[in-house]
Amino acid sequence: MENAIDQRIEPLVDYIMKNCLWQFHSRVWDREKQNEGILSITEQLLCGEPVDLSTPAARCYWADAVVLVEAYQANFPWVSTLAKAEVKPLITALHERLNYLTITGSLNAELTDQRY
Repeated sequence: MENAIDQRIEPLVDYIMKNCLWQFHSRVWDREKQNEGILSITEQLLCGEPVDLSTPAARCYWADAVVLVEAYQANFPWVSTLAKAEVKPLITALHERLNYLTITGSLNAELTDQRY
């Protein structure tokens, strides 16, 4: 099962890396908050769950998540066929991979430079 998830997340990650500017925040904490906010709302939207839009940050993340969900559904039709039980581990794996690529595995020294 893990291999199937890995095969599915790579095109999703690739889409984000090539098309989503929100991944390029200049600070680790910004990237962590952005990845968490957008991907958690993406999961909620894909699962048909309600989204709390009570804060400006949540509304910002929601706007990016809506665009991401629409792009995923248009470019990867299999996304729309997933059951809720399949979406959650997929988004968790996507989140982990994206955090690795944009935060923990990044060679960008500016992410942790205290003077920047």
